[in-house]
Amino acid sequence: MAVSDRELEERIRALLDARADSASICPSDVARAIAPDDWRPLMEPVREAARRLADAGEVEVTRKGAVVDPRSARGPIRIRWARTE
Repeated sequence: MAVSDRELEERIRALLDARADSASICPSDVARAIAPDDWRPLMEPVREAARRLADAGEVEVTRKGAVVDPRSARGPIRIRWARTE
């Protein structure tokens, strides 16, 4: 399944928009929204989309509630809107 970078980024934004401002999403939420029956191959492309959005200052990538560097984060991560606090 070919999914564009733009589509992945837009899906991240749409899922975040559908939740409370303080909420976060899992990369698997994005992958499952795009390909419910074959979502696992999309996990790394979704993480890469999250990295691009984090680099642009739109989102933050967290692990166990703390903001982490999306390039070096290993294991489960979450994505949330960037906070200005």
